[in-house]
Amino acid sequence: MRGIKRIAVAAMAVGVLAAAGCGGGDKPIGSASSNPTSSTSSGGSTGQYKKGGTVTIANVGGQTWPCQFNPFNPAVNQQALGFVYEPLTFVNVLKSGATTPMLATAFTWSPKKDSIVFTIRDGVKWSDGQPFSADDVVYTFNLMKQQPALDLYALWTGAGLTSVTAAGNKVTLQFKGAAEPYFFNFANQVGIVPKHIWSTGEAAAKPATWPNTKPIGTGAFTVESCTSNNITYAANGSYWQPGKPYIQKVQYPAYLDNNPANLDLASGKAQWGGQYIPNIDNFYKSKSPDNNYWFPPTANVAIIPNLDPSHKVTSNLAVRQAIAYTLDREQISKIGESGYQPAANQSGVVTPTFDKYVDKDALTAAGYDKPNPDKAKQLLQSAGYSSSNPLKLSIITVTGYTDWDASLAVVKQQLAAVGIELSIQDLQQQSFNQKLYTGDFDLAYNSQAGGPTPYYELRQLLYSKNSAPIGKQASTNYERYINPAVDKLFDQYGSADPDTQVKLIKQISSYMIKDVPLIPTTESVDWYQYNTTDIQGWPTQDDPYAQPAPYNIPDVGQVLTNLYSKSAQK
Repeated sequence: MRGIKRIAVAAMAVGVLAAAGCGGGDKPIGSASSNPTSSTSSGGSTGQYKKGGTVTIANVGGQTWPCQFNPFNPAVNQQALGFVYEPLTFVNVLKSGATTPMLATAFTWSPKKDSIVFTIRDGVKWSDGQPFSADDVVYTFNLMKQQPALDLYALWTGAGLTSVTAAGNKVTLQFKGAAEPYFFNFANQVGIVPKHIWSTGEAAAKPATWPNTKPIGTGAFTVESCTSNNITYAANGSYWQPGKPYIQKVQYPAYLDNNPANLDLASGKAQWGGQYIPNIDNFYKSKSPDNNYWFPPTANVAIIPNLDPSHKVTSNLAVRQAIAYTLDREQISKIGESGYQPAANQSGVVTPTFDKYVDKDALTAAGYDKPNPDKAKQLLQSAGYSSSNPLKLSIITVTGYTDWDASLAVVKQQLAAVGIELSIQDLQQQSFNQKLYTGDFDLAYNSQAGGPTPYYELRQLLYSKNSAPIGKQASTNYERYINPAVDKLFDQYGSADPDTQVKLIKQISSYMIKDVPLIPTTESVDWYQYNTTDIQGWPTQDDPYAQPAPYNIPDVGQVLTNLYSKSAQK
C-alpha cells in the first residue's frame, strides 16, 4: 500500500469538496483523551439504505497481491484490518480522538488509568457462523504476549500491559502504570481474531507468518476471491451492524504504478483513490463534477538512515547531519509533491497541526530552519569525504510511487551539490518491506503512522522496543535507534499531565535535532480522491467521520460501512 502509512492525524482542506456524506451515526462511548464516558462523534451515513452497488479502489501498492490477510503482519494487514477484522473501539483522530463502539460497547478506566474494562458486544458472529466472545479478545492479546513479533505496538514490552482477563462479557486490561495514551493502539489498532481458528494448525504454530488466505473475521466484508491482480470483497451477510454494509462488493485491483490508477480515477472506473495525482484539478477534477478530493495532513515522509553499527556510513552522525543540512525541503515539496505535501522539519513534529509541540527556537539554534550546504560540506570533510573520495549512498523506495520518485530526484540533485552520490533503488512493495523491516538498507524512503498527538508517530519511530537486531523484523523503528534517555521520556508520557506531555514531546524532538535518527522531507498527506456519481456517504472535511484514504486502517472499515449506492435506492 501507500508506503507503510496507516493513520492520518488532522483535517486540512486542500482542493474541492462535495457534500457527499450524511451526518449522524453511532453514538460514541468514550474518549481516548478525556473522560472515558463522554465525547461526541459523527458516523457518516444515517438511516437504512437498500443494499447494492460496487466500490472500486484505485490505490497503488507497488506490487501484485500476495493474497495474504494476516492482521498481525504489517506487510499485508492493510488488506485485512477494517475489511475483515475489527477493533474493540474506533478512535477518530480527525475528531480529537472521539470514539465509536465496535466489538466493545463500552469501556471504563480505573481512577489511576492503570486498568481498563471493556464490555464486549453480545450477538456478534464470526463470518463462519461461530459466536464471538470475550474469550476471543483475551486470546488475541495474550497471543501478542506469547509471540512478541505480533505485538506491533509494544504493548506488553513497552506500554506496561501485564494481564488481559475475562469475566463474563467484561475484559480487563491491567497495566503497570497509567496507560491512557496507549488506548489508541490497543483499542483501535488491534484487530481481534477468532480463537477457534488461530489456536490450531499452522496459525498456532507460526502466527506471525501464517498467510491466512481465507480470513474469518467479524468485519463487514469477507474475501470472496483473490488473485495477484485483484481482491474481491463481498458483504458479510451476518454482519452485526443492522442493515450494513449497504455496498455489496468491493473490487481492489493491484496497481504497480500511479499512472494507470490515476487514469481509472479520472475516468470514473474507480471511485476511491489514495495516491498522488499531479496537476489534479486539470487531470482529475475537470473530468467530472463528481470527482472530488481532500488531502488532510498526516505524519512525515522521511529519509531513514540505518543506524546499526554494521552500517558504518549511515550510523555516522556527521553524515546524517550533512544530509539534513543539505536538504531544501520547500523545493522537495514544490517539485516532488506539487506543493500538496508541505515541507517537513527536523523536529519530526507536523506543523501547523501540532504547533504547540514544536520548539522552533531549537530548530533555529541548530541551524535546521533553512538549508546550509556549506555546513554540510564541512561535516562531510570532517568525516573524511571529499571530491576525490566522494560519499556514495543508496536509498530504497517503492516502485510506482511517482511522487516519491520525483521527490528523490530533487534530493539526489541537492545531495550531489555537496558531494554525495545517491543511487535510487525502486523496489516492489514486498521486497521493499523485507529490506526495511530487517534493516537491509543504507537509506530508505518511507512514511509511517501518526495519531492524535506527535507522541504516536514519534514513539513508533524512536522507541527502542519497536526495533530489532539486523536480520530480525522491526515493527516500526526501522532505523534501529536505541537511546535509553528517549525511551524514558516516552515511558513518562502516560502518567503526565497535558502541559508536561507537551514538554516531553519537545524533549523527545530535541533528540531528533541532536541525533538525527531520521530526516523528514515533507509532511505526508492523506491522499484521497472520491467519486459521487453513484456512491454516496463519503467522509468529507465537513463530516470527517474517518480518515479518508483507503490505506488507513481500521478507518477503511468505517468508510465502507457508511457508503451506499444511489442507483440501488431506486
